[in-house]
Amino acid sequence: MSNPLVNSIASWFLKKRFHQIELFLKYPNEVQNELLLNLIDVAKDTYLGKQYDFASIHNYRTFAERIPITNYEGCQHIIERTRNGENNIFWPTPIRWFAKSSGTTKSKSKFIPVSAESLEDCHYAASKDLLCMYLNNNENSQLFTGKSLRLGGSKELYKENGTIFGDLSAILIDNMPFWAEFSSTPSNKVSLMSDWEHKMQAIVDETILENVTSLAGVPSWMLVLLNNVLETTGKQNLTEVWPNLEVYFHGGVSFTPYANQYKKLLPKKGFRYYEIYNASEGFFAIQDQNNSNELLLMLDYGIFYEFIPMELYGLSEEKAIPLSEVELNKNYAIIITTNAGLWRYKVGDTVRFTSLSPYRIKITGRTRSHINVFGEELIIENAEQALKKVCKLTNAEIIDYTAAPIFMEGKEKGGHEWLIEFKTPPEDINYFNELFDNALKALNSDYEAKRYNNITLNKPIIHVAREHLFYDWLKRNNKLGGQHKISRLSNNRDYLEALLHLA
Repeated sequence: MSNPLVNSIASWFLKKRFHQIELFLKYPNEVQNELLLNLIDVAKDTYLGKQYDFASIHNYRTFAERIPITNYEGCQHIIERTRNGENNIFWPTPIRWFAKSSGTTKSKSKFIPVSAESLEDCHYAASKDLLCMYLNNNENSQLFTGKSLRLGGSKELYKENGTIFGDLSAILIDNMPFWAEFSSTPSNKVSLMSDWEHKMQAIVDETILENVTSLAGVPSWMLVLLNNVLETTGKQNLTEVWPNLEVYFHGGVSFTPYANQYKKLLPKKGFRYYEIYNASEGFFAIQDQNNSNELLLMLDYGIFYEFIPMELYGLSEEKAIPLSEVELNKNYAIIITTNAGLWRYKVGDTVRFTSLSPYRIKITGRTRSHINVFGEELIIENAEQALKKVCKLTNAEIIDYTAAPIFMEGKEKGGHEWLIEFKTPPEDINYFNELFDNALKALNSDYEAKRYNNITLNKPIIHVAREHLFYDWLKRNNKLGGQHKISRLSNNRDYLEALLHLA
């Protein structure tokens, strides 16, 4: 298909879709409210709908009073019933697919329901919207003259009791419309290979012969793949392999620690980076502007949003608020109600709003991935901004890191212990540590107060991890692949101790 024809089809779709996007930009709370009432109406005759008498719920207040907020453990029993072949439990249409996800919260697997509606109206709709926004912002794009290199965490899919489970990326690939498969690489056969290390080389061998115009995948794993591409081809950078490469669509983990390494691999003027925010539970937000680090919250994908202020999270007075009540620059935990039958479900992520008109967010971390043993409220966003600043000052580059508390013993003060694997280590780790400690103080007043005169916290301890330590740990624990992430910050020492033991 010729590029002008593809571009004219894309622009027709763009105009049609932008009318709908403008509707939720203009009337965000009305769109969300209507969506909620529709979800309630659709599910009123399900087992859950009858239990909470959905038929008599006509507004948000009644919905919030009647239906409890839950996490995976709280709704696992009804998900298991559906996995065992029962229908109409929490969603009226049969749920055939389940995205197996461990995330970074616990090692135990979660099976997230994926309905036909969420596939079509959320995940695939978001993929189209992402392209729409990118093309709208970059009119001279040649995206459709080549292929998109997609790197999922996909493994094979497993059948059980008439239902199918596997990585979300495997489910998306298996249900992918023909046009999407035609425009992407590697082939589905290679994408769904189960052995991660063999798959990596197979992807390299297949894609270096293609005209790749875009990349899509998790930054940490994509980096491994791209370094393999350079090793295999003997080229200096990726523009020598794929001269028409113009954009990288990324999500899953923060891009901040990897930004400098990507700039070296892709020294191309005008190269674009576009962030997305998706999960097994749904597709939530998309970067809608060039050179931005804010994400537009997508309000018409069949997901109704609520937010718990993090200062109340986990407390007896914990209370969720609708989108209309959020404030700027406050940290919130996300609660979702979806067209796959998740009702007031804690995703486990935290965000803050950078704009209320339209609603734009930044991902700040995980509800369980922070250190707050001593009241220091250290979140991933603090850690990554501090590391970025200090790496710039010391010409260091980081591959991976994790941190955990040092608990108080007797008269000993507490502290934080960091394990960092560097691509380029700093000349003086003690100087790096001093700068890092000061950067955290500047970013986080709670941390600064606890560090004042070592009143509660001693200076951080930093260990330099040996090469490939984090990779080896993931491999040993059968966690290689794009769906698996390093746990950055933790309130306990289990993860750090396991890595130190391996080191």
